Amino acid sequence: MSARLLDQADDLLELAAEHCAGDTVALARIREQRARLHEPLRVAIAGMVKAGKSTLLNAVIGEEIAPTDAGECTKVIVWYRHGAAPSITVHLRDGGTRSLPVRRVDGRLVIDLEPSTPDEVERVIVEWPSGRLEDVTLIDTPGIASLSSDISARSAAFLTPDATPSEADAVIYLTRHMHSADVGFLSAFHDPAVARSGTVNAIAVLSRADEIGAGRIDALLSARSIAERYRTDGSLRSLALDVVPIAGLLAQSARTLREQEFDALRRLARLGRTDRERILLSVDRFVREDAPIDVAVDDRRNLLQRFGMFGIRMAAVSIRSGHHDATALADELYRRSGMDDLIHLVGGQFRSRSDALKVRSALAALRALLEERPPAAASLIERSVERLESNAHELRELALLSAARTAGLGLGPAETAEAERLIGAGGTSVEDRLGLAPDAPREEVHRAATMSLQRWRALAGSPLLDRSAAEACDVVTRSCEALVVAAGPTSVERRRLHLARSPEPVPGTGEHPGDPPGQGQRESAEEQHLDEDPELGHRQEGAPDERHAGVHHE
Repeated sequence: MSARLLDQADDLLELAAEHCAGDTVALARIREQRARLHEPLRVAIAGMVKAGKSTLLNAVIGEEIAPTDAGECTKVIVWYRHGAAPSITVHLRDGGTRSLPVRRVDGRLVIDLEPSTPDEVERVIVEWPSGRLEDVTLIDTPGIASLSSDISARSAAFLTPDATPSEADAVIYLTRHMHSADVGFLSAFHDPAVARSGTVNAIAVLSRADEIGAGRIDALLSARSIAERYRTDGSLRSLALDVVPIAGLLAQSARTLREQEFDALRRLARLGRTDRERILLSVDRFVREDAPIDVAVDDRRNLLQRFGMFGIRMAAVSIRSGHHDATALADELYRRSGMDDLIHLVGGQFRSRSDALKVRSALAALRALLEERPPAAASLIERSVERLESNAHELRELALLSAARTAGLGLGPAETAEAERLIGAGGTSVEDRLGLAPDAPREEVHRAATMSLQRWRALAGSPLLDRSAAEACDVVTRSCEALVVAAGPTSVERRRLHLARSPEPVPGTGEHPGDPPGQGQRESAEEQHLDEDPELGHRQEGAPDERHAGVHHE
């Protein structure tokens, strides 16, 4: 049904283009939105200076292609998208473009803007042959609340423009500790123009969770407790779908672990307990010339820069726990960094809702265009936008999720929590929506879906509900219907339709001469081989109809 949603949005934009003929500015914006519908989802990575944005991007892609130093490139907006071959293109504010050589130093990609200055650059496009970029474009933005007001202004103008919706469909917002400036940015990203589409499209990340407790081995446990407090905070719940802690530096280094580094870490792990604990007590002791370890000081400094004390301590523990080769250690460190949780969250909230989020962006842009440059048929187009938003279940789910996080649903706390889960607040797979394990037996999944449908149908029929609560129950019920279908049998035995020579039926009755009354209708219904699900109470033809568009079974 997502493909159908994209087609409907594309048809709507085509209708707008027909009524904006002659307005070259409007037509250009409409063409841009139509092309954007068929591009990968755009996810911006934002945050304050030194929040670890580029480090996170490298960890996601698995290569060090985003500069992490304080060079000129970190002061401009850099798009990372999939390409058949590596390429770097600088787009200038005067409309010109310039290709840069693809050059790596010590495994790191080098992006040299010279002779251009950051003020002259609109954006840099990096195309890279990575599977992680096939269905999502990652956008690295300059630091917010930078000491340079110009740098902060670039991020603000891109992510929260005044007159038009953001060019990003969703945002991963990184912070070391949640401050008022962080909440202020998320509030701006969730501005009225975006909120009208009913989308909660941001995830907050505690990106340097390993620094909590001075890099102790249990730092991430402490960070998870802090994330839980933020997650339940009323002001943040309305701005971000979730808060997840990660050790970004550890994740990046795990994905790019080198054999020489593994050998040094293995030597450290083989030290006796007393010597190992002494050398890992502090940074100063780890890089001392007389440290009791057969690893050069420069190599130890490199480990410190690449992994931090938390990563080095974690690596030593992991090696001693049985991860005796570089691949096994890299996988374990990546898992312990918390990146698996973030990747799962991004997949469940952004990738699985990619089409709905792109349509949301297109409709928000179209509305902004109608306000700025209204054509004669503006009211007609506006009604078409409203009709699409009210009929598309994916968009209704997002609208309800936004309402649950802001105005509330008019239901009790338990019902609200269950409603959020069923419409995908914790992930859009069938199991996530039903609160089951990913490997739950199919019979258990179908049973849970059926029980949820029965419960919400009963709740929707209550005469005590006000209008908003009744509408919420209707959306949740339709999501439950889709869950029942998705959790049902993967195949249905169907009888082959046999066409036999026989006398013509009596016109208008479907009866053959000599048949008992009604026999023709019964056989005709059987030959149509329709599946009737008693739990849904409506006709099924092996696939959910448009009411089930909100569920993507992975």
